[in-house]
Amino acid sequence: MTPSRDVVAVGASAGGVEALRALVAGLPPHFPGAILVVLHIARSAPSALPGILSRSGPLPASGAADGDPLRPGHIYVAASDHHMLLLDGRLRLTRGPAENGHRPAIDPLFRSVARAAGPRAVGVVLSGSRDDGASGLAAIAAQGGATVVQDPADALCPWMPRAAAARVAADHIVPAAKMGALLNGMIDMDPPDAGPRGDRLLDFEVAMADPGHTLTTDQVAEPAGYGCPSCGGSLFQIEAEPLPRFRCRIGHAWSPESLLDEQAVALEGALWIALRALEEKSALSRRMAGRRHSGNGAHFGDLADEAEAAAGTIRTLIERLGGGQGDVR
Repeated sequence: MTPSRDVVAVGASAGGVEALRALVAGLPPHFPGAILVVLHIARSAPSALPGILSRSGPLPASGAADGDPLRPGHIYVAASDHHMLLLDGRLRLTRGPAENGHRPAIDPLFRSVARAAGPRAVGVVLSGSRDDGASGLAAIAAQGGATVVQDPADALCPWMPRAAAARVAADHIVPAAKMGALLNGMIDMDPPDAGPRGDRLLDFEVAMADPGHTLTTDQVAEPAGYGCPSCGGSLFQIEAEPLPRFRCRIGHAWSPESLLDEQAVALEGALWIALRALEEKSALSRRMAGRRHSGNGAHFGDLADEAEAAAGTIRTLIERLGGGQGDVR
């Protein structure tokens, strides 16, 4: 049998449900490929997406189960709090390290599909914030797979499509409503003759998504000098061009944008802790200054004034940092 582009990996985040509904609505009833979907969802909540997609188009959708074989004409949706990988022709659900703060994350699925399917793979990046999926889409392209990105002007949240298009010269950039017909047409196109290409880093990163492996990032990377927002461990830089990516020793992975966002969250948290400590210092100093027999009322009043002034500076800094982040998402 002539191989075809029959493994479609789709990643979406904020605004992605609408894009996914538009995509599946355009698929034919006898679509001959398998579709694997990761949508960023809360780790504690079950996904309602299989039911939504089943009602939105002609193909059945179900939550992926560990060990599922791929069936043509079926949509598999990643479960909450589990990465979904394609290994040896079957789906694997793992609780490996989070990537860009997400589990399930898009990049682990895309990398595993790139490694398993090579030129048969199609990667699709839909609406979302941050830049999850860009690195994985590059892996699919490097293995000879096809790449599709939602037109950012069509996406409710254009940042993920923008990041993907900036990282990869996508084969197609189209509105979500046109993707179903596009994917159906791509199935009939002959992929490149070459099979998946050997890539040590790709093999390593696919393995890192499975916590059963005892690999550590320092086997393939150099220290970056930053701390991991998830566990506090040292980060290692695993790519240099076109943009660096980072993993800690146990595998939490970060793009520069996601790492900066998490550092901003940590910074704000530290500032709120400092503000609380200053407010408590001011309150205690005022109380001591008001005691008739303290003998040091002026000193305690000065301490209260200093704490309140410092607290005001921190409040201004919190407001300024918050304002700087307001147009990023």
